[in-house]
Amino acid sequence: MTNPLITGEGDNKLIANSTFLVIDDFLGMRGMLTTVLRNCGANPKSIDTASNGPEAISLLGKKRYDVVLCDFNLGAGQNGMQILEEAKFKNLIGPSCCWIMVTAEKTTDTVMGTAEIQPDAYLIKPVTEAILTSRIQKINAKKKNFIEIDRAIAARDFLKAIRLCEERAAIDKANAVELLRLKCNLQMQSGQPDKARAAYENLLATRDVPWAQLGLAKTHIQTGDYESARDLLEQLVDNNRSYLEAYDCLADTYQALGENDKAENILERAIELSPNSHLRQRVIGDLSLKTGKLDRAEKAFRKTVSLAEHSARKTPDAYIGLAKTISSKANPQEALRVLEQMSKKFDGEEVRLKAKSVEGLVYHQNGDPIKAREVAKELSAMIERSSARIDSASTREMAELLLATGEQEKGLALLQSEVMNNPEDKAKLAAVREILRKTGLSEKGDELMEFSRKDAINMMDAGTLLAKEGKFEEAIDKLRSALEKMPHNVRLLLNSAHVMIAYMEKSGTEPAMIRETRGNLLAANQLSPSESRFSQLMAKLEALGSN
Repeated sequence: MTNPLITGEGDNKLIANSTFLVIDDFLGMRGMLTTVLRNCGANPKSIDTASNGPEAISLLGKKRYDVVLCDFNLGAGQNGMQILEEAKFKNLIGPSCCWIMVTAEKTTDTVMGTAEIQPDAYLIKPVTEAILTSRIQKINAKKKNFIEIDRAIAARDFLKAIRLCEERAAIDKANAVELLRLKCNLQMQSGQPDKARAAYENLLATRDVPWAQLGLAKTHIQTGDYESARDLLEQLVDNNRSYLEAYDCLADTYQALGENDKAENILERAIELSPNSHLRQRVIGDLSLKTGKLDRAEKAFRKTVSLAEHSARKTPDAYIGLAKTISSKANPQEALRVLEQMSKKFDGEEVRLKAKSVEGLVYHQNGDPIKAREVAKELSAMIERSSARIDSASTREMAELLLATGEQEKGLALLQSEVMNNPEDKAKLAAVREILRKTGLSEKGDELMEFSRKDAINMMDAGTLLAKEGKFEEAIDKLRSALEKMPHNVRLLLNSAHVMIAYMEKSGTEPAMIRETRGNLLAANQLSPSESRFSQLMAKLEALGSN
């Protein structure tokens, strides 16, 4: 069905043919906004209302709306920003939906916090028919120019999205700069930083454009030139004091350079501007814990837990950080209570493994080696039974506990897995070596890790070498065997997809192999979103599937 907001029909028909959702906790305000919409020409039967987050999410899950009017303050539970965050996270709103945040709040905290989630508009009450109609018209004018590009992005077909940006820019001079910005972002996501860098540099040669400066800094980060990125970003935040994304990027750059104190300071400046980002507060907590500023870490983690309570993107990480911080302050019982709270709020194998690992570290850190060994044995048994994918930092943490409590064989096996899945990641390899040093296993461990690293590289290359010789079926078997040992090795996942696509191009498509190849590509993209081969291989796979 054609979306009336994208068709270019007359204003009255645009409103009359649209569907609306009004979200407000006050019945009177819902009635008032409904009346405003009716006066604008909306069909009363096309207006739904919700009084809170769960009602709104339920309606969004059942029906696609053209326009959502959402109040910011909704009483207890989720606020409007968190509803929008969840709707985006769960893909409940499409690229053609106009999300308008409505509020009486004018504070900087509210405005900046809402802007970070990127609604289409932000209106201060009272809302009049003229203001609302005008704002919908402006949003529609932009969305109809970007709808096909947005659809390609939603399908993760970045190469198609880039082509559409170029085609649109040739005929749409009014949106040329925004199209260039979007195209450069897509080039970064699809592993084409050189092309993005050239565009950024060409634009910056004629004028200072903050988003282009940020983009250029990101290209330096992708190539490991953190010093150049730092210099650009320091200048950018000094000249654009409200550009929050630049603060976050500069903090990441400082961390990469080992300048953790500077990273903390720049994030503190960002938090002064927008204090209600639970993601930024958690990073502050992690940094403060790393640098031994335990009071600051505890404050940040507690703030994160509070802010994320109703967020669709909340994770157990803040609880884990809080438990570690409290444990470091020699309060093991409270640390264990925090882990217990976390276990009640989050479920799943991954959470249970992380909780058990931190529990063991709490006992070990606070001088109870007997209990630490008991927990380590429980963790070891859980790992053997588990099929959950654990992130690198947690894997290393589990290995450290096992090594520190005498479970040497199993601890080294975890570190071997970490090395084999990341044989070319210098930072992760350095972290593994540090754990071996701390647990007194440098000499023996380093030798084992170097053997594992070389073994991983040999297995990664074996399949592609067989494919070059035309032995595709043998190559695919080799790659599948390697993936059983290294399921999170990005280069291996991409190599496997490359060989399977080449085989199907030569011998014909197989539905099961297409699904397997797509799964490998998506897994690689999730682990490393900036790999250039992802978009290229996905485009080839889609072409095979359409034949």
